[in-house]
Parts: sequence; C-alpha cells; structure tokens
Amino acid sequence: MTEKNLYNAALSRAMAICSRREYCVYDIQSKLQSWGISDQDNEKIIKALIKENFINEKRFTEAFVRDKFRYNRWGKVKIKAHLKLKKIPADIITSSLNSIDNELYIKTLKELLTIHRRSVKANNQYDLKGKLFRYGLSKGFESELLYDLLNRI
Repeated sequence: MTEKNLYNAALSRAMAICSRREYCVYDIQSKLQSWGISDQDNEKIIKALIKENFINEKRFTEAFVRDKFRYNRWGKVKIKAHLKLKKIPADIITSSLNSIDNELYIKTLKELLTIHRRSVKANNQYDLKGKLFRYGLSKGFESELLYDLLNRI
C-alpha cells in the first residue's frame, strides 16, 4: 500500500470512528500510532479531523464530565485527573467542571455516602467517618466537602 493510500485509509477510518462517539485528540493520536501512521501524517489527519469538526476538545470534555458524573458518580477531582491524562487544556477542564450543578453534586455525594454507610462495619463513630471519608476520596470528591458533610452526619 502506498503512503498516500495509507493516509487516506487512516483518515477515512478515523472519521468513521469519530462519527460514532466523542474522542479527544490524544485518543485519536494513540489510535493512529497503533495503526503505524507516521508522525507527519498523524498531524495532518488530526488537523483534518479538527477542521471537519469530527474532533472537538470542548465537546468531548463536556460529554466526559457529564457522563462520568451522572453514570459513574465520580467527583470533580477524579474527573479532572482523567482529563489531564488525556492532555485536555486546563481552561476547558475548568469550564466543563463548572457546568456541574452544585446542588446536584452535593446531593449525589450524600446519596453515595448514605448507601455506602449501610454496608460499612465500624467499631465507633470515628472509624465510620474515616471509612466514609476514604470512600468519598476514592470516588473523587473534594476533601473539604467530605469533611463538611461527614461532620453534619
């Protein structure tokens, strides 16, 4: 297969993949590298996908934040860490995280802690709060918010 044919095939395949679901630039670059596409062609394909609006970092980030919060019930800390791994710019991450409704965010955290509290076995109140606090941290919620909620419970 010639270099031009390989480029066109990779571009078509990348367009097909991006039309099915949201991807960020980092994900598509990784896929192109795994297909054996040269760095120069990789850049051309990424530019073409961005130009044709197959890839949009802001749109990807908003969908990622919405889905991880709604379905996986992740906190902002965990979502932000995963987006940083995908090399999303900090300003896009911040604006997308700010789109989460604060009341819904706190309500979700309360629900998670209440559900987890039923299954936690603790010797005393201090031990219970520590276990719930660690659980909240593992879900990616902020420590200050966890302190406030656990002290009210």
